[in-house]
Amino acid sequence: MKLALWQGTSPAQDLEAALTQAEAALQAAATMGAAALVLPEVWLQGYNQPDISARAIPLDSPPMHRLAKAAKAAQVTLVTGYAERDGDTVHNSAACFSPAGGLLCNYRKVQLYGPRERALYTPGDSLPTFRLGTETAAILICYDIEFAPHIKSLADRGATVILAPTANMQPFTHVVRHTVPAMAANHGISIAYANYCGTEGDLTYMGGSLIAGPHGEVLAQAGDTPALLIAELPPRDPDRLSTQSADLRPL
Repeated sequence: MKLALWQGTSPAQDLEAALTQAEAALQAAATMGAAALVLPEVWLQGYNQPDISARAIPLDSPPMHRLAKAAKAAQVTLVTGYAERDGDTVHNSAACFSPAGGLLCNYRKVQLYGPRERALYTPGDSLPTFRLGTETAAILICYDIEFAPHIKSLADRGATVILAPTANMQPFTHVVRHTVPAMAANHGISIAYANYCGTEGDLTYMGGSLIAGPHGEVLAQAGDTPALLIAELPPRDPDRLSTQSADLRPL
């Protein structure tokens, strides 16, 4: 299976630009034979924008219908981050649309980062999995990926791929350099981690988006400019997969 991710600068409240870039990235990913494409965190509104609550949109809304249609046209699974309006609450969410245009998953970020996110969003309360071709997939968003218990929970339930929209900023260089590959290796799970690059307000993003294989190998990694990454996941080698989960001795 080939996975793709788009690393771009924030659309900065320009919804049309966000949708157009998503559609272009989908077509490019399809041309390269990718099964899925991952976009960054809160991609549709821009992560570090004011008035997020006012700009939040329902899952059942015209922009989301347009993305579902684009996934179907490209025959590529799409994961996009967005600020989701659900009644009186707002979630930091990521929707996953199938190559048939249906909804595979709508995940709500569990681990909100810092006082700004905790003031803006209501956290999610579940870690769903879904089928992605022959793989069992899940979505985690940014800070979620740094919590080993969540990844262990998913791996123990059979997940083999995590699709991770993110907005990782300076100075947290360790996340793209060390944390993501280590989480992949420690839990025998591939991770596609799609970040922003450039600046947005008072944030400077790391870039460094990457696709890590189940043995911790970095299959592809971006620099600090816009990039479309595509990598083929290697077969899971039972002799190389971590046995930590099975061997853990709780004290």
